[in-house]
Amino acid sequence: MGKVVVFRNTARRDESWAVEARTGRKTCIASIYATRAAAEADCAWRNSQVAAYRAFLERNAVAVPQYSIRPYRRADLPRAWRPLPALGFLHGQCH
Repeated sequence: MGKVVVFRNTARRDESWAVEARTGRKTCIASIYATRAAAEADCAWRNSQVAAYRAFLERNAVAVPQYSIRPYRRADLPRAWRPLPALGFLHGQCH
């Protein structure tokens, strides 16, 4: 009984960083990252992919998504959520 037991704080932070795809009024979470830097890098990459295809999207009257990042709690994700490919919105993958 004389032994001291040390409890470490093993609670994980529930907040992550989400890359969010917005097309008009429709918004979906494209990807989730543990750090803001990783989310910013992915957001920049996705925006560059959209920029590369911008003329094609506009010519075919497809709404061009805007990517941004924001804090997000994993508990708020729908159970069936899956990461969205950069141009996944073309195939109706953003629900």
